[in-house]
Amino acid sequence: MYQKLTPKQKALTINLDPTIYGTFAEIGAGQETVRHFFRAGGASGTIAKAMSAYDKDFSDAIYGKEVKNRYVTQNRLRKMLRYEVSLIEERISRDTNPGRKYFSYANTVTTINFDKTVKGHGWVGIRFQVKENEDYNEIVIHVKFKENDATLQQETLGNLGVNLIYGAYNYYDNPRRLIESLYDEVTTDNLEIDMIDFSGPAFAYVDNRLMSLQLVKNNMTDAVIFNAEGNNMLPADILYKKNIFAVRGSFRPVTKVNIDMIRNGMEMFLKDAICTQEETEVLIEITISNLRADGDIDERDFLDRVDVLGKLGYTVIISNFSEYYRLIDYFSHYTNGDIGVTMGVNNLLMVFDEKYYKDLSGGILEAFGKFFRNGMRVYLYPYKDPETHELLDSSTLKVEENLKELYKYFKLNNRIVDITTYNPEFLEIYSREILRKIACNISGWENQLPDGVAEMIKERGMFGFKNELSLKQFS
Repeated sequence: MYQKLTPKQKALTINLDPTIYGTFAEIGAGQETVRHFFRAGGASGTIAKAMSAYDKDFSDAIYGKEVKNRYVTQNRLRKMLRYEVSLIEERISRDTNPGRKYFSYANTVTTINFDKTVKGHGWVGIRFQVKENEDYNEIVIHVKFKENDATLQQETLGNLGVNLIYGAYNYYDNPRRLIESLYDEVTTDNLEIDMIDFSGPAFAYVDNRLMSLQLVKNNMTDAVIFNAEGNNMLPADILYKKNIFAVRGSFRPVTKVNIDMIRNGMEMFLKDAICTQEETEVLIEITISNLRADGDIDERDFLDRVDVLGKLGYTVIISNFSEYYRLIDYFSHYTNGDIGVTMGVNNLLMVFDEKYYKDLSGGILEAFGKFFRNGMRVYLYPYKDPETHELLDSSTLKVEENLKELYKYFKLNNRIVDITTYNPEFLEIYSREILRKIACNISGWENQLPDGVAEMIKERGMFGFKNELSLKQFS
């Protein structure tokens, strides 16, 4: 357990290090970070320059214009970081200042508006050197403010900035600790971090997907998203005004059933929503509770699942939403577009289980108000019982007696619809049986997975698969 320091203590520690030297450029909420360094004492050896380019014309003259005049963006932040570092390199000679590690800290934020309808958000980052002659590293984060007062938000931003600078220099070799330290003197009730990105030689070994996982695992945000290439994506950027089609699962491993469910459900959704695939974001969701199903989160297992989904071209969302209604409620904060979810019979039965809604004052009715909002539809994939061979769909599944009429309401109003086009052979595929065969090195599971997935599992020794090649790779 590391010792938590106050912002003043951290700022003073940085100020007293003669090798750390850089600039502060803060736009949108005052010079909230740099003031800690001025007040701590000894700042003259640390601060090269502090500035606030509030006026857009003046800011454009320094950093250049932005597309659509958007200033609170990741692109703007990275421009600021790199421009300010280039000025230090240009104006401060290394020959007369040996041993110095340069940095630039920047933020571009918007705080809560006057009507308190928009809480505010922003980008915060640092570009820094670990050693004077090394290339620069960058840490960039996106934050969402939760406090209802602009002054309080400014104070939170200042504390966060100090934590980031201190963490960059003291925890760069332990990114997990660095992430945790961002909340020193800051609470998750006041601030949400929904994206983080590490880059540079000091973080060459860092997988940003694992860093995103830490944000959800530590309750710093409810969900993180990354694309098929494994790049962290800002939820607001990828979901804004989009139609959304989602599927939840363990994907351990991805089977032909999963793909059939997604493709056929998606085809029905596009027709119902009268939209194109380009106007729709398809999301594969894995919950933290699913990752913890066997105890602590196995990070290699997590990456295995995500790598396979990425190979198949899917965007992945990791969330702490155990209940489906929370997922739909999350989407609704970003879009007014159509939302569709495809699921199997067992998952739908869980949706109609009242025990999951005991903490809601309105119980299952409140949950359904959020789940079936704005025309949201469930696309139900049939299930074949392996023992009785009975086919279960929306007409044959049985909910509790007291919920039958409620279930009929959603079915009759086409809020629950069956996926009628599917491959009957895929109904004989059961992921748990496949996983058992993989772990026990029993053949016969390969043709039940999408093309290329079995080869990937064997080459990398995923999901407990063992052969000579995988043993050599991971011994």
